[in-house]
Amino acid sequence: MKPSFQFEESAQKKGFRYVVGVDEAGRGPLAGPVVAAAVCLNGCVSKREVKGIKDSKLLSEKKREELFTRLTETLQMTWHYAVVSVEEIDRDNIYQATRSAMELALCQFVSPPDWVLIDGRPFRDFPFPHEGIVSGDRLSYSIAAASIIAKVVRDRLMREWHQQWPHYGFDEHKGYGTPQHLEALKRYGPCPIHRNSFAPVMQAIGQKAEC
Repeated sequence: MKPSFQFEESAQKKGFRYVVGVDEAGRGPLAGPVVAAAVCLNGCVSKREVKGIKDSKLLSEKKREELFTRLTETLQMTWHYAVVSVEEIDRDNIYQATRSAMELALCQFVSPPDWVLIDGRPFRDFPFPHEGIVSGDRLSYSIAAASIIAKVVRDRLMREWHQQWPHYGFDEHKGYGTPQHLEALKRYGPCPIHRNSFAPVMQAIGQKAEC
């Protein structure tokens, strides 16, 4: 399914000029932060699309990097991102951390967005007028673009942390609970960027305590 400008155009027809798409990366992993990105098409929907934009999960890492460069160098688009730490995820839970990351990304725009398109269900008492779009990263062009930016930013962070803790394989799985990652957790226990509130990490902590 190819994303379109349907939701952006619909919002503009209702009088919203400053429409922003938001998505996150990193809700499910056992390690690393959650990253949110927000993309605005600068008040007018551009038909000059960057070819290949779609849900970041459907793209190879190489293709995401390529599209990230093309997107962030496109003057017709304004974008921001925010990173919420493992400490905040463990303190508040991943839902609240995701919401916080999206708010922080949106707050970086000089002018507050008139309307926000969020991937997923809407938030209660969110400080920006918005609508939630289930599978929005496959339907909305600006959300799909945001999904690529968020994913690339987070993956780069995980590759940096791989240099510090190479035995976990963060450069490969980016913190997700792959068999390789679970085996490393069992063998070495968690490192400082593991989410201690997530069940597999809690289990690894318990196993280390018993040793």
